[in-house]
Amino acid sequence: MSSVRPWRDIERRKSRQIMVGNVAVGGDAPITVQTMTNTPTEDVAATIDQIRRCEDVGADIIRVSCPTEESTANFDKITRAANVPIVADIHFHYKRALEAADKGAACLRINPGNIGSSERVAEVVRAAKANGCAIRIGVNAGSLEKDLLEKYGEPCPEALIESALDHIKLLQDHDFHEYKVAVKASDVFLAVAAYHGLAEAVDCPLHLGITEAGGLIGGTVKSSIGIGSLLWAGIGDTIRVSLSAEPEQEVKVGFEMLKALGLRTRGVRVVSCPSCSRQGFDVIRTVETLEKRLEHIKTPMSLSVLGCVVNGPGEARETDIGLTGGGSSKHMVYLSGVKDHHIESEDMLDHIVRLVEEKAAKIEAGEAEAFDPHKVAAE
Repeated sequence: MSSVRPWRDIERRKSRQIMVGNVAVGGDAPITVQTMTNTPTEDVAATIDQIRRCEDVGADIIRVSCPTEESTANFDKITRAANVPIVADIHFHYKRALEAADKGAACLRINPGNIGSSERVAEVVRAAKANGCAIRIGVNAGSLEKDLLEKYGEPCPEALIESALDHIKLLQDHDFHEYKVAVKASDVFLAVAAYHGLAEAVDCPLHLGITEAGGLIGGTVKSSIGIGSLLWAGIGDTIRVSLSAEPEQEVKVGFEMLKALGLRTRGVRVVSCPSCSRQGFDVIRTVETLEKRLEHIKTPMSLSVLGCVVNGPGEARETDIGLTGGGSSKHMVYLSGVKDHHIESEDMLDHIVRLVEEKAAKIEAGEAEAFDPHKVAAE
């Protein structure tokens, strides 16, 4: 049966599925959102605290760097405390991979090529198999092998893809197939082209990211262009938004990308206007406050907040709860797309929060469904 709105459809690339702990990656599994801790891993308490904050905003998988023997000494305390799978980030020191695998890592992030000899790669594979670990091959334009740089002259899509294929072969030679692959670059064009090429060459799950993307605003823009275009093309099974910001922000941005593309929903999707002189209330401050006060809502639903009646009613008809600014500090509230009642400015924030919380509770209890205007239109 053809889609009612084919222009909204995304046909995902067919990849085989692997397990990262108890989280499925690839195949028909939901696209997962990852982040990485930035606390010293040796500080177990601080690392666990940060993991908790990332879990609270929805992280599906969390990566933890293991650069030293001290960082893996108490790694089992971290993996046991976490409620999501932990990926051990390994560079150069293959023994750290062995230690992390033995202490509960669900996945090892490595470049097989920089682990060392084939014997060392074999040891890592044996540890991964013995402990049920997946492996993530992480190719990065900033750390390509010297022979590939000499061959191609600079980081280019072909070089990243060749590096990935070489690393895949190293694992396959040891009969290991529970892997996913990333070919990251800080250059959006380079990363996107490399992922497109790799997607055609392999059937494994792909981990998306624009590496070293920048700060919260600049990095979000670059990541949204790069990761967003790939997701729109159906490429990608798990994502990490790399920002010079707290890891919780990476998770939030990742979910917003997936929500915008209709690939995943979590929490309140806010539709709001940029505001202008027609606004009946301070839209910017209202949205800032509502987003903060509604962070605890995990139930997928929608809220529109528009300052006037130009586009307000139209957007409100598309959301669970809508707020449209009116005159004399009196504003219209819509419920499930239908005009329902007025609210005064001084009561507005508490009232909207209460309505959202009540609707979320009903959805969770099975007493209501999130409003779908497209379903209503189709009927």
